[in-house]
Amino acid sequence: MSEPAVSRLAAPNSVRRGGRRGRALAGGFALALGLAVAGVPAEADSLQQLHEFLSATSSARGDFVQSGSKKGAGVASSGHFEFSRPGRFRWVYSKPYEETIVSDGVKLYVYDPDLNQVTVKRVQGALPASPASILFGSNDLAHDFEVKADGAADGVEWLLALPRSQDSSFSSIRIGFREGLPAAMDLADPFGQVTHLRFSAVERNPKIDPARFRFEAPKGADVLEDQ
Repeated sequence: MSEPAVSRLAAPNSVRRGGRRGRALAGGFALALGLAVAGVPAEADSLQQLHEFLSATSSARGDFVQSGSKKGAGVASSGHFEFSRPGRFRWVYSKPYEETIVSDGVKLYVYDPDLNQVTVKRVQGALPASPASILFGSNDLAHDFEVKADGAADGVEWLLALPRSQDSSFSSIRIGFREGLPAAMDLADPFGQVTHLRFSAVERNPKIDPARFRFEAPKGADVLEDQ
């Protein structure tokens, strides 16, 4: 069976450490962002908001809080994200432990300062049909997901994305929009764990220095690269 869904993006080392950080990614998250500024009405349903977001948003940044629902999942993690389509992103955990995940569109770098270790993977194969492909990838969601509206609650319009691949490491993704901005993601994996992401201070189409999506391993760090 595949590894837990979010471990690709958000916590590639948490499973190996026995859940030390209490994380389930995407690489994460990763991450869908804002349409109200583009003129999408607040009452627009989740599918319309997602469509408008994918067609109108080339970059975004904001803050996140991540928590798990499984018993023993540990304390919540928090940090900051940035992305620039297609495929470039920076996802940084700052509390309670530090971890940095960077994609330059070709390679995916995961840096764990506690271990002084960098893991490098090719983006091709690491992002398609994953949470990261929704947040940071292309606009062709229908290729990897079956997407449908999933109701509203507490002012949030939800959609449900089901992976088409039988080999996916998660069973479903729920994305919630509020007033044209992504407010939440819930990611369920085949092991019964649900990872919750809550977004805030989201900024749509900011100018981001391309250097933010380049990564150089710190001096003395162990670099493990998949061939």
